[in-house]
Amino acid sequence: MSTEELQDVAENEIESNWDQVVDNFDNMDLKPELLRGIYAYGFERPSAIQQRAIVPVVKGHDVIAQAQSGTGKTATFSISILQQLDMSIKGTQALILAPTRELAQQIQKVVIALGDYMNIECHACVGGTNVREDMAKLQEGVQVVVGTPGRVFDMINRRALRTDHIKIFCLDEADEMLSRGFKDQIYEVFQLLPQDIQVVLLSATMPAEVLEVTKKFMREPVRILVKRDELTLEGIKQFYIAVEKEEWKLDTLCDLYETVTITQAVIFCNTRRKVDWLTEKMHGREFTVSAMHGDMEQKQREVLMKEFRSGSSRVLITTDLLARGIDVQQVSLVINYDLPTNRENYIHRIGRGGRFGRKGVAINFVTTEDVRMLREIEQFYNTQIDEMPLNVADLI
Repeated sequence: MSTEELQDVAENEIESNWDQVVDNFDNMDLKPELLRGIYAYGFERPSAIQQRAIVPVVKGHDVIAQAQSGTGKTATFSISILQQLDMSIKGTQALILAPTRELAQQIQKVVIALGDYMNIECHACVGGTNVREDMAKLQEGVQVVVGTPGRVFDMINRRALRTDHIKIFCLDEADEMLSRGFKDQIYEVFQLLPQDIQVVLLSATMPAEVLEVTKKFMREPVRILVKRDELTLEGIKQFYIAVEKEEWKLDTLCDLYETVTITQAVIFCNTRRKVDWLTEKMHGREFTVSAMHGDMEQKQREVLMKEFRSGSSRVLITTDLLARGIDVQQVSLVINYDLPTNRENYIHRIGRGGRFGRKGVAINFVTTEDVRMLREIEQFYNTQIDEMPLNVADLI
């Protein structure tokens, strides 16, 4: 194919050639220990890409999935990989490459969390860490390795990472990776892997470089195209409040409380523990708030949501687990008590289906450590987050 032809194909995006959709984790024939991990992690039902891609990957097909950030890609390949592991083998059976250390470490966390009941070892092989320790860890035996191309290539070359048992190779954010000039390293890693390896490639766009990889290294791949959730930041005014220390956030929130209860507000924290802690502190100061997170029984959660939807409860403190599920018409204020740990969750917390034309306000509590993340969020969404004005009540 000439470059022009490749470009044409690229611009037309990929055509899906797999139409099977499984809208329930229970019907995917997954190991019971893995299912337990999925539900414990807080997933209730699979996202669009999970409904389409887990089954073909588990069946052993090469798969190209074109899906935007924030669609549940990481869990898609993590679940598919965990399902295929042979727990009696200590060696590395799956290799996942990602463009940045942070992403690799985040994928590692997801694999470990989902594999919580499976007794698996997952190691992140990234630059900037001690090479000796990396080698020692790999030699003890880990079933899943997630890493950045340079360090992984180095570990294979030093024979610390053995490739003989690797049966699945996954490239996450392939477009990012190939545009960052990791191409040669990725090709070199490919050459060192078993011939019959299964290749899974995830990418938000399909530029020529990605299509070239699919031609060279994939066999009759299943192609899956998932459109981005139509979440937007339009009509939402975003602000930050600089809070020097974590400890000061509580007072800041209490000062805002009167403003907050003008409407209904959702307050996001990053952990269940933090949700419980904040709820207890607010109750101690006699503020009315309700809390909801994944440790609660489904029944209890439904009751809380009902109270919140009806407006009888006005302030809800929760974790990211519920960010995607809350579409409460009246919520016009979201407070990020903690900035989300991954930037995709930002839009799930404050974004909305742009169809309702509702206006909203988002307030981010930002400590000195969070400034970098805030900048990243602004760049990622190409948006502007200003310091909160004094008359915020007029905007809600």
